[in-house]
Amino acid sequence: MKILILGANGFIGSHLSEAILTQTDWEIYALDLADDKLENCLGQARFHFHRGDMTVEKKWVREHIEKCDVVLPLVAIATPAVYVKEPLRVFELDFEENLAIIRQCVEFNKRLIFPSTSEVYGMCPDQAFDEETSPLVTGPIHRERWIYSTSKQLLDRVIYAYGKHHGLNYTLFRPFNWYGPRLDNVFNPRPGGSRVLTQFIGNILRGENITLVNGGEQKRCFMYVEDGMRALLAMLRNEDNQAYQQIFNVGNADENISIRQLAEILLQKISGYAKYADAVKKVQLVDVDAEKYYGKGYQDVELRVPSLVRIKEKLHWQPEVDMSVGLQKTLDFYLA
Repeated sequence: MKILILGANGFIGSHLSEAILTQTDWEIYALDLADDKLENCLGQARFHFHRGDMTVEKKWVREHIEKCDVVLPLVAIATPAVYVKEPLRVFELDFEENLAIIRQCVEFNKRLIFPSTSEVYGMCPDQAFDEETSPLVTGPIHRERWIYSTSKQLLDRVIYAYGKHHGLNYTLFRPFNWYGPRLDNVFNPRPGGSRVLTQFIGNILRGENITLVNGGEQKRCFMYVEDGMRALLAMLRNEDNQAYQQIFNVGNADENISIRQLAEILLQKISGYAKYADAVKKVQLVDVDAEKYYGKGYQDVELRVPSLVRIKEKLHWQPEVDMSVGLQKTLDFYLA
């Protein structure tokens, strides 16, 4: 099988490339702006990397969609601070550029595995979010934070329509707060410049206070990236066609903790590294209002828990890595 990964140097793309090369005999054609996360893949006979911008290399992208069996468009802006500060940039890349890829998959009759997001559920009132029945609830237009969620949601709807009316062979997956090595650059000091886990790790390593938006009371279900890779490989294998035209939540409902708890766990774990013990002692948890931190366009949700009934039933998948183990692996990677 030949697989096209757009955004192969990203968090998911780099881990997926490694998993495919170590666990299958499939061939990968990969595109991204850089290759610094792909050192374990470069030079391997089944990994063909092309450095370039998806928005510019349109001829290369089209040729490789036609050439490959499965397409994974993983290019997207996925940091909340950018949603508020540059909403049009989010829409143009996350929606418009990916819509062109989807249409070419329809044109060439290629299988599409597309990253939706847990954020499409928005402020859904359900205790566990179900792919088929839960409402997708977002805020008013002036809350620009929702442009990411609604861009992804509309792509989900477009993909579903292409499947129903044009036979597109697709699988949508919705990651719930995946974490692990290579998630972001922990040494990026810009507030909001990375996702919450790596932002906090960076704060601690620099001996800075950790800012808890709205007190950090909101909860998230964190899942280690290795579990995500097992799920994606199951979708790619598609045994008995069980992933055909399906939407799957991929998360760990048992690891539902508050952002404040996450900060406290990281402080405790990092204090065990002698090199950073003094930095940990300098860190305090500081509450801040969301509007002050992100701006007036921000809005958040208190709870985001996935229902995993469908993925367990169809793909026989469930998360296996305990958060304590996953965080330790992540910290060993960053603090080595």
